[in-house]
Amino acid sequence: MTSSVSILGKPCIGSVNKNSRNMHQDFTITARVIVAPKIPSMPELSIQGIPHTDLHVREIVQRQLQTRRTNPSVSRKSEFLEEAYDRCRDICAEYAKTFYLGTRLMTEERQKAIWAIYVWCRRTDELVDGPNAIHMSAEVLDRWEERLHDLFNGRPFDMLDAALTDTVQKFPLDIKPFRDMIEGMRMDIKKSRYENFQELYLYCYYVAGTVGLMSVPVMGISPESSSNAPSIYNSALNLGIGNQLTNILRDVGEDALRGRVYLPQDELAQYGLCDEDVYSRRVTDNWREFMKGQIQRARFYFNQAEEGASELDKDSRWPVWSSLLLYRSILDAIEENDYDNMTKRAYVGRTKKLLMLPLSYTRSVSTSSAFH
Repeated sequence: MTSSVSILGKPCIGSVNKNSRNMHQDFTITARVIVAPKIPSMPELSIQGIPHTDLHVREIVQRQLQTRRTNPSVSRKSEFLEEAYDRCRDICAEYAKTFYLGTRLMTEERQKAIWAIYVWCRRTDELVDGPNAIHMSAEVLDRWEERLHDLFNGRPFDMLDAALTDTVQKFPLDIKPFRDMIEGMRMDIKKSRYENFQELYLYCYYVAGTVGLMSVPVMGISPESSSNAPSIYNSALNLGIGNQLTNILRDVGEDALRGRVYLPQDELAQYGLCDEDVYSRRVTDNWREFMKGQIQRARFYFNQAEEGASELDKDSRWPVWSSLLLYRSILDAIEENDYDNMTKRAYVGRTKKLLMLPLSYTRSVSTSSAFH
């Protein structure tokens, strides 16, 4: 930590010695030392979360690589399933417009599968954050997990479940990332504070990193890729972590109104901040310095995600790059708001989103030359 010191000389404080032959003027200069309010220099914030060995990520990857499903090109056509996938498509198009447009380059079977996964994740999230969240309880999540097991075993409860059941039968999806996401919802109803980044990372893994683990088997790995599968899965997981950290930084003010602070308590303390500073919704210099470190860490995870995005099957890269660039732009918007995420919501306007699509497409096709 360093302090800012200001030396202020007061002009012409003292007396003039009129008896001097050369009319030499003697001045006594006094100075005040003002110690400005402490604004900490940016400490080295931890970027290390929970070891992936503790999350059993490698075991998930191995099971998804070994599992054999029905050939996705052999589609079981039925009006019911077609309608189920159409509803998943419409939900994705309505609530994730940029991502949805990116999926349009994927093969038909991959599109449907990604839409089905998106809808299940959205429904899971809405159990806690949706309009019926007031009725949320541990029992509701237990029943939702029972439904998950049923749909993985070919017993869907409703039409939207049926789309995911069909997807599970076509692609090598492991149930653990889905169960882990439900565990994240359990954490959300029990916990509203995170003592350190390791605790926050675990939450981010549960609610967002898992989406990357679900998606890779559907999106596929490029035949030209020289990277091993675990490293590509890790990159997908890192994209989810980066996205969730960005969501948290964007929604600080809104979450505070709900009595929630998704920020590492020990890092807040390093900057002389606490929950009351968040609830007051005042943007101070200390807050700005704190936010700089949080944004830097989110960008670290996006940088890590880039490596894997370039290794996916070429038809699947566009939605991934769209998501990556969109969420990076949210971080830019926080900075443009002078780090005021207390009273302002950082967002990317529709025009900018549309302009982002050709940029993300260019990134997705240009990466094919990066294989080594």
